[in-house]
Amino acid sequence: MTHPTPCSIRHFEALAPGETFALGTIRVTRDMIIGFATQFDPLPFHLDEEAARKSLLGGLAASGWQTGALSLRLLHEGPLATIAGLRIGAVNGLKWRKPVLVDDTITGKATIVALRPEHARPNGIAVFGLDIANQHGDSVMTLEIDIVVARKPAASGDAS
Repeated sequence: MTHPTPCSIRHFEALAPGETFALGTIRVTRDMIIGFATQFDPLPFHLDEEAARKSLLGGLAASGWQTGALSLRLLHEGPLATIAGLRIGAVNGLKWRKPVLVDDTITGKATIVALRPEHARPNGIAVFGLDIANQHGDSVMTLEIDIVVARKPAASGDAS
């Protein structure tokens, strides 16, 4: 991964509602699913292939929390790599729409849906809508995430 140079980092003022960013891809393997589930979400349809086949999900499926974590990785490696993001402020409207099964490849897009200045701090909030899809283009998860973004520093010599 290429890291942006300091002059390519975008601050709050350089962002615009409606901007859309394509995210990268991650192939979700059987070992990834079982490894995550063993540690964090030990339900039978995440751990046992036979139980998973008999379940509503129809096969060994990633935890929704794993899908969320992988989506954050895609967000950080994509648009947030070039934005002066400070932290996540909130996650809203999380919906798991379809299971992520063994060997699915997830990708998606992130769209800035709103920008809100923070009046008590020298930052702003960029609200990103994420739509994560599998290799067939089926939406598997949607959410909105508030990212606290730094404002552009005042140039030296500017009156404050």
